[in-house]
Amino acid sequence: MKLLGIGSRINHVEFGKGVVTNVTSQHYWITFIENGLETIDLDSDFEVIEAAQDEVDTVSFYDVETSLVKILKKWSDASEVVPIADKYKGGTLILQPADDNLKPYELPIDKFFHKITMVRDRLRVMEQRINSSDLDAQQKIDLQQYLTRIYGSLTSFNVLFKSDTHKFVGQRSK
Repeated sequence: MKLLGIGSRINHVEFGKGVVTNVTSQHYWITFIENGLETIDLDSDFEVIEAAQDEVDTVSFYDVETSLVKILKKWSDASEVVPIADKYKGGTLILQPADDNLKPYELPIDKFFHKITMVRDRLRVMEQRINSSDLDAQQKIDLQQYLTRIYGSLTSFNVLFKSDTHKFVGQRSK
């Protein structure tokens, strides 16, 4: 079975004459003269009045998945999996008070690292929201500079990241 392209004209037994306005993996979207927009199965019974060729807008699953991942990264606070440096895996962060009579606070370093990556991811989302906001250009620049200084304050934690691409980057000296 050959797919009809967008713009093809058909005559359907039930709905009458119409034009193909979209094609999906299972359906034609057809705007009928008397019945408006209907979706019909690709293998439905209809007469082809005029077939338009090469007008099917097909997109691969990979393209859809790639686009969706980009959108989710841009607009959600969902975080990517960021690996911790191998030497810290399974380690413990110990906060030792100056007073030896007080008990030190211990925290699994993986848990601490997760919190640091969540801060980083939320800062990135905030940066994207600032960039897409209705603020004027100068306000955006001011907020972006402030975020850059925040990133710079967090660079001490870069030792925990396995990959340089995941590290905090503050303002670079020129």
